[in-house]
Amino acid sequence: MSSSARPRALAVVALTGTALVAALVPQLAAQADSGSSNRSFSYAVYGDAPYGTSPTDTSETDATPGFIAKVNADPAVSGIVHVGDIHSGSQYCTEAYDRQIAALWSTFADPMVYTPGDNEWADCHKKKEGGGAYDAGTGTIKYVLGADGQPVSYARGNPVANLALIRSVFFPHPGGTLGSGDLDVLSQAEVDNGAHPADGQYVENVMWQRKGVVFVTINLPGGSNNDADPWYGAPVTAEQTTEAAERTAADLRWLDRAFDTAAAQDAQGVVVIAQADMWDLDGAATNAHLSSYEPFVAKLAGRTSDLGKPVLLLNGDSHVYRSDNPLAEGSDCTGDQGVCAADAWPSHPSYDVPNFHRVVVHGSTTPLEYLRLTVTPGQHGPATATSFGPFSWERVTD
Repeated sequence: MSSSARPRALAVVALTGTALVAALVPQLAAQADSGSSNRSFSYAVYGDAPYGTSPTDTSETDATPGFIAKVNADPAVSGIVHVGDIHSGSQYCTEAYDRQIAALWSTFADPMVYTPGDNEWADCHKKKEGGGAYDAGTGTIKYVLGADGQPVSYARGNPVANLALIRSVFFPHPGGTLGSGDLDVLSQAEVDNGAHPADGQYVENVMWQRKGVVFVTINLPGGSNNDADPWYGAPVTAEQTTEAAERTAADLRWLDRAFDTAAAQDAQGVVVIAQADMWDLDGAATNAHLSSYEPFVAKLAGRTSDLGKPVLLLNGDSHVYRSDNPLAEGSDCTGDQGVCAADAWPSHPSYDVPNFHRVVVHGSTTPLEYLRLTVTPGQHGPATATSFGPFSWERVTD
């Protein structure tokens, strides 16, 4: 963990509403860089990596030290962002693997922020990830067992238990980051959650500010329609319903807090970081597969319009690079071959928000690549294939 992992006693914990937003402004503003206020900075953004085609495929994991060395050698990069999925949907959810990835990430030379993906917790119940399958005839779950006769995945693939594991491994201290160096982020676990006590468990939801831009992460798993796929294929349980409901409510409140902070600071823009591609049908026949993401799309659309500044969404999940505005019908789209064949807007129609843009970060293939996201304070460029307001980006591959 970086030095920013130290416990902190924040003055904001006793505040609510307008007073809390006012207190957050100096708290986040204190993280601004020294030196020229208009000097650009860059982050290396990647996700859906390392991936394997089977429980025994370690090719991308083996390539990760070299990838980290490459990022460390990039003189422009001063931070790393991972948009979720530290293994594929064909690999088991184990504590040993999670700790292996955390150890690899500790060798990043700069601070790293990570938001969890579905494969490392929400989908751990699936048989291909070492969970199990429901037998309707017996009303029981048949778990995947190893040669020793024991379940191969942590807690038999229970998503809530695996999320708790992810928190213990990657978020042991609220306000901490991975990698090296010092980035003072604010965690949802650190603020006053008196009105909504359950929000205090979301240590993985963080925000920070740099050069007038507010960055915010939310734990939003892709693939499973915000954890709506029935666990193990069994009837939906109260545990699953509670998980999705509490996290969704906490995420939406955290987004509100980030946009409130941006408005109070007259920020130049906001960067939202989440794993889920909320517009990707993922082979489903209808938009019902995306229905649980509608509250997030509505929140982003409303708050972005109200803010009136550039808002950039970074997500993973669908693996293939894409740059577009899914909140505007028929927006320009660029990306890998075939990815722009369909307009994303019909997945959540009725919105028209021109000051929004999103980038789907490429992943799950070798060689590993990252998106070099650059923020240039004071820049107000129009949306292009590789830029938007103060933001610009380029793909970096071997």
